[in-house]
Amino acid sequence: MNITTGLHGVDEAMRERVCDALKQIEADYEVRVLYACESGSRGWGFASPDSDYYVRFLYVHKPEWYLRVDTQRDVIEKPIDAELDVCGWEWRKALGLLKRANPTLVDWLDSPIIYRQNDKVMARVNDVSDFFFSPDRARWHYRSMALKNFRQYLQGDEVRLKKYFYVLRPLLAVRWIEAGKGAPPMRFDQLLQGTVQDGPLLNDIAALLAAKQRAGEAQFGPRRPLLQAFIEGELARTVTVLAPSHDKRNDALLDTLLFETVLGNSLNREQI
Repeated sequence: MNITTGLHGVDEAMRERVCDALKQIEADYEVRVLYACESGSRGWGFASPDSDYYVRFLYVHKPEWYLRVDTQRDVIEKPIDAELDVCGWEWRKALGLLKRANPTLVDWLDSPIIYRQNDKVMARVNDVSDFFFSPDRARWHYRSMALKNFRQYLQGDEVRLKKYFYVLRPLLAVRWIEAGKGAPPMRFDQLLQGTVQDGPLLNDIAALLAAKQRAGEAQFGPRRPLLQAFIEGELARTVTVLAPSHDKRNDALLDTLLFETVLGNSLNREQI
């Protein structure tokens, strides 16, 4: 069954706005943005017409920033306005999170909407990211996310439509991981096609998706019994421990990448 998603992506005017915001951040903080993507519902593929834009980026400082005794702030947060939210992680922080198999970072790296990318550097990151993926850690992350959102948002007779997808997406990510497919894709349609074969359930999700993409972010509707039963069944399943995959011998790959990227961000910025 064909599930259509991503009706409300990012138009050229907003792309230009985002790129201007990133350039201003580079000037204000004396950093270089290596990667910037969409991380919210527009990246997941189930945005409403009035969904916000959640821009997430990775950046590197000049070499001297890394040679200070005191620890420096490693996050840049710039809510531009009510519509555009921009936040970035410093490069050493990002590589440390990759080493610890942080699922949020892995999600960013798979975003279908990329605003800025240093192809050379990010190709190397993508080459090594699989070495650090932890099925058990990722499964725990997504299951906890689904359970929290289910308890908080899907208990009343009337629920916000968007919250179904904040539960369904992480539950399907759990299924993807347990099937041995590796890191789950960011796109909801890819997750759905790779984890659900039940016809009535697919039809119910398709109908809900179409309703959400027409409605505003705050749209409420009655609980959907079929989806409720599926969600409750998935959350009630026995959790088994999955084998870890991180080999500490791969840590040197990240050290080398950090060293070369920082040095490349010196006076001759064309090196990276």
